[in-house]
Amino acid sequence: MSTLDVARTELALAVLYLNKAEARDKICRAIQYGSKFVSNGEPGTAQNVDKSTSLARKVFRLFKFVNDLHALISPTAPGTPLPIILLGKSKNALLSTFLFLDQIVWLHRSGIYKNKERAEIIGRISLFCWMGSSICTTLVEIGELGRLSKSVKKLDKELKGTDKYKNEQYRAKLKASNDRSLALIKAAMDVVVAAGLLQLAPKKITPRVTGAFGFTTSLISCYQLLPSAPKSKAA
Repeated sequence: MSTLDVARTELALAVLYLNKAEARDKICRAIQYGSKFVSNGEPGTAQNVDKSTSLARKVFRLFKFVNDLHALISPTAPGTPLPIILLGKSKNALLSTFLFLDQIVWLHRSGIYKNKERAEIIGRISLFCWMGSSICTTLVEIGELGRLSKSVKKLDKELKGTDKYKNEQYRAKLKASNDRSLALIKAAMDVVVAAGLLQLAPKKITPRVTGAFGFTTSLISCYQLLPSAPKSKAA
């Protein structure tokens, strides 16, 4: 394959990636939280970028609550333990509520919805919903990792004496374990980001800490959306 063909292939993949609304949202999210890290809550160019990007992202998320609403009423995979099912459905309900209420916040920031006091209350409620969904996601991933670990150990015993890394099922389980570990890290860090946005511990979770954690989880989301990686939902 010539250099030009390689360049065309890489550009085609980039176009495919950037055509995803979710990918553009996460790139904007990285810019938003990167700016928050730089500004550290101080007025200036970085803070202006943070605020303008935050507002732009709300447009990307219009009607996105339908996705988690659909997941909420969809059947779960057979054999999933009841606690994990309940946590997963709670995550869907909380995330859908966050995305719906966030649209009201966008209406206020756009000047359409005039009640500032009520919009601020709705904004805080929406962030608590996002924090709750991140906590539920963290617990779901811990539970699923536990199930995967048992499954891998069982398969490891069955494949004893053979090259287990040549076994397709074993490799698939290891990949699923790595993906869920990454999702667990992201969800746990997003809990900190939500706490920072809500100013629940302003002395410890400063705007710079919030920005650093948010920027990191944004990069993880961008990676998860790559064509070769599974998709992941987040705020």
